[in-house]
Parts: sequence; structure tokens; C-alpha cells
Amino acid sequence: MAKKNTLDPDEAALIQWCIEVEGLLVAAGATVRQAQEHIEEQAEWFTDLFYDGLTPEEAAKEALN
Repeated sequence: MAKKNTLDPDEAALIQWCIEVEGLLVAAGATVRQAQEHIEEQAEWFTDLFYDGLTPEEAAKEALN
């Protein structure tokens, strides 16, 4: 029997949060690709920011510093 690939609520929330951060990075001047690559390269750091309770706006500001 095949396993059903479903995200748990935390994973889904993290993905949505990263999408919002990506949009803010693009609004600040990054290309979509640059924003995606930065988030992918710094995935652990962004995950920590998410679980530390930072908003997407706060995380984008941290990433731009």
C-alpha cells in the first residue's frame, strides 16, 4: 500500500511563511530566483526564525541586514 504524502500543520505553516518571506524579499529588490535560492541555502536559519516566532516581515528584515 502506497504512503500518502501529506504535510503536517507545522510544515504547511512553515512553507506558507517562507512564501511570504520570499514575496517580501522580491519586493525589496531581489529576483524571485534570488529569493528562492537564499531561502533554500539558509533553510535551517529561516526555520529557526519561524519557530522563534518571527513574522515574515521580521525575517525578511533580518535577511536583508
